[in-house]
Amino acid sequence: MTQTNLSRQLAFNLSAITLALLLNGCSQGQHTVAEPNIQQGEVKDAFANETKIVTLIDFERKEQNQWLQKTDTTIMDVISADNLNTQLAVEFSKAGNISTLRIEPPKPWDLSEYKDYNIAFDVQNTGADSVHLYLSLENPKGDVQSHSISLAAGYKGTVYFPVDGVEAQTDSGMWGDVPPWQSRDDLMVWRSWRNADQDYSRISALNFFTIGILENKSVILDDVRLRTNPPHDPEVMVGLIDKYGQNAKQTTPLDVHSDAQLKQKADEELAQLAKSTGMPNRSRFGGYTQGPKLDATGFFRTEKVDGKWWMVDPEGYVFFSHGPANVRMANMSTLTGVDYDQPSIRQRSSDEITPEDSMGIVTVPDSAKDKRYVISKARHDMFQWLPSYDDELADHYSYRRTTHKGPIPHGETFSFYRANLERRYGDDSQVSKQNSTDKSYKKTWLDVTAKRMHDWGFTSFGNWVDPGFYQSEQVPYFANGWIIGDYQTLSGHTNHWGLMPDPFDPVFAARAKVTIDAIADNIQGSPWCAGIFIDNEKSWGEREGSVAQRYGVILDALSKDVKASPAKQAFASYLRDKYHTVSALNAAWKSDLANWSTLEQGVTFDAYSDAQTADLSKMLEMLGEQYFKVVHNTLAQVLPDHLYMGARMANWGMPDEIITASLKYSDVLSFNIYEEGVQEDYWKFLEKVDLPVVIGEFHIGSTTESGMYNPGIVHGANQQDRATMYKDYMQSVLNKPYMVGAHWFQYIDEPISGRAFDGENANIGFVTVTDIPYPEMIKAVKDVTSTMYQTRLAQK
Repeated sequence: MTQTNLSRQLAFNLSAITLALLLNGCSQGQHTVAEPNIQQGEVKDAFANETKIVTLIDFERKEQNQWLQKTDTTIMDVISADNLNTQLAVEFSKAGNISTLRIEPPKPWDLSEYKDYNIAFDVQNTGADSVHLYLSLENPKGDVQSHSISLAAGYKGTVYFPVDGVEAQTDSGMWGDVPPWQSRDDLMVWRSWRNADQDYSRISALNFFTIGILENKSVILDDVRLRTNPPHDPEVMVGLIDKYGQNAKQTTPLDVHSDAQLKQKADEELAQLAKSTGMPNRSRFGGYTQGPKLDATGFFRTEKVDGKWWMVDPEGYVFFSHGPANVRMANMSTLTGVDYDQPSIRQRSSDEITPEDSMGIVTVPDSAKDKRYVISKARHDMFQWLPSYDDELADHYSYRRTTHKGPIPHGETFSFYRANLERRYGDDSQVSKQNSTDKSYKKTWLDVTAKRMHDWGFTSFGNWVDPGFYQSEQVPYFANGWIIGDYQTLSGHTNHWGLMPDPFDPVFAARAKVTIDAIADNIQGSPWCAGIFIDNEKSWGEREGSVAQRYGVILDALSKDVKASPAKQAFASYLRDKYHTVSALNAAWKSDLANWSTLEQGVTFDAYSDAQTADLSKMLEMLGEQYFKVVHNTLAQVLPDHLYMGARMANWGMPDEIITASLKYSDVLSFNIYEEGVQEDYWKFLEKVDLPVVIGEFHIGSTTESGMYNPGIVHGANQQDRATMYKDYMQSVLNKPYMVGAHWFQYIDEPISGRAFDGENANIGFVTVTDIPYPEMIKAVKDVTSTMYQTRLAQK
């Protein structure tokens, strides 16, 4: 569709919305209204008589239209059904990856005279599907604070989030906060980590936007305002988590209330799984036996068949890799608010090859437990129950030596999921209590999980799978490793998960060899290993943005002395070879370097010429090529029969230069695409790349009917909507000729109180904390897996 026709179509859609509203209004009796945010046992509404402080924008005044800036959106004034006020109808277009309505007044809103307030706005979803709506605030320094919410089809109500006061400033160690007040208004979820250094007492712009939508989405906005916060409730997080790790203040359809009920549910599922024969026409490895028969090599490989990429299983059948990632217990623990006054337990070694969040149970000596103290009373008070150290479930305590985010730097953890597995599947009294990995509940969990994969129709596990599956020969899997150690690093503009390794450092290559040798020892050449992932979501830089955002790691390298930075040495050599003289470099870069020694000692820049930006781009590609070359060549030496699946690039960290570098060395490209689907236009470049692609991570979650406070990165309105969005996402994957797989992150819901490493607490699992599957999701999975091979083969 041309841009002109698209604009006409959007205008037509908005006109239809307006007409419908004028004729019918938008009363709650005519639309499905989102479930109110009223906690169990109460009906009061803290905002029933809200105190408005000031209106930021209400779309009444014509001059406010000049504040509106559109990117892949269409807007139209709408008169309310009662003719009392003007609202703004907005249609977000699927043609844009990020479709935005930006509201930027002539001068920033100055909120410095106000205290204890929240931002609220009225909104209606006028479309037939839910809308995952984002709102970000910008301050004059360019800092951004983002929030989002899913609005069910027909939603009409008020949404809000605190900006000032205790509720806005307190870091509870959870990504999704407990709603601070009981209200029919709906709390938006934080989408950016709290940063105490950022000041939002002056707001320069508001951005309403959608990300990666598959169909146009339409809403009506009204009355963006500041409101006074209700009184702070100091008890809102007290007793939040029950003995099973469930929400103690909300009920859900899958709640468990006793050990006997938990065992009963397990027995019922085990009986059902015993009768399951899985999906028909599947090979031993999950390939499709009714598709084309290709060469069998005894290992997984890739091949392009009739213009479409496929994985090929060891027996020669076409294979599409679909299943959950993170099928393990290593990062399922939550901080208890307790720490031990014994620094020795936090010591780390440069020889480690497993990062902190992927370690399993870390046994803490009794001598350390004797020095137990409460490091955070607020967190410790969240739990209605934690076992004593002599309880039979105490072996599910562990320890985190460091955390990535949150107010607690290190401390004791507990895994309710592991404890529930022991309650659910029992334990063999004949097995020693000294070695929890030998316990029967763990063996039963491995078996039940594999049987679920077959029953649900999944063909593989994704990244981060429990090593207990490696030699079980039940489900294909992807092995993984991390290159960690004392090599030199580079800092980008934003370091999402940590600093960028300097791949020119010989120590990096040595650590890569150690990591890949360990992977080889674990998989033992198994044909069930479909491929190898190394590292995850590295901070290469942004794909778009300022020079610093795109090339921060290169600018950091240039600021270093060549004697301290192997990357700087490589880049200095490149510049010498290209320009030969400093004067030629200065002419191109519009710089004033005195000599080559000045460059080699370290330089910084305030402005960038086009030639310099082009050189920064080339050096970023050099950095990526060195990284991929080291990893690829080491894998080729140690594991020549297994596919290298690339570096699992995230949307925010996939510069074109890094994609270009990865093409030379990756067997399969991997991207973590947390959007509503794989948009046709935005990802079109992958068709030209002509390599197979797998989605390393995606998910959809919901706070409704889950008891969770965070729906994950992509929001659904409820569990059924979540399932529908999953099916839509998978359809967008299956119709792409370059896609050979998609892995859902993750198998299990995260802890409600936040995983210990960084506080993530999302409803993103196929199963709950009590290991009970979400029925809507499992039905949707079977709908997809029972037809995905036929669908993909039928497409031309």
